[in-house]
Amino acid sequence: MPNSRHDHRLCVSQALETAERLCRERGLRFTKLRRQVLQLVWDSHKPVGAYDILDSLQRDGKRAAPPTVYRALEFLIEADLVHRLDTLNAFVGCPDPLSSHRGQFLICRECRSVAELDDAEINSLVQRKAAGLGFTAIRQMLEIQGLCSSCRGSVRA
Repeated sequence: MPNSRHDHRLCVSQALETAERLCRERGLRFTKLRRQVLQLVWDSHKPVGAYDILDSLQRDGKRAAPPTVYRALEFLIEADLVHRLDTLNAFVGCPDPLSSHRGQFLICRECRSVAELDDAEINSLVQRKAAGLGFTAIRQMLEIQGLCSSCRGSVRA
């Protein structure tokens, strides 16, 4: 949930530069389409659906089909550049793809803005509780729905 002093153009350009560098370092192909899809995900700090991405690509004159967009999104998820929010069936850019982490996401039910916590204490607690049940957690994604401070304030008004 970006604040009012947020430089969005800089944010998007840094995300794209980081993605290019990481893919180069990891020997991954960061194709033009993958870059375009990542940019569309980052163009808003709100979750974006695959069909919204497809519509944007087609409006820009790109010939794209749903499987193409889903393959690009799968690549970006595997490269830790994008997160999939299951409850919204939508995608958000990962602000810290350099560190391997598990996410906790605060999702505003009103404006759909998302904040990523990546709290080590929560991660550890889930791992301990899972281990206590004989379960090994491989992927941990916690999605918490509520109201952001802006929407909570407007509800009171």
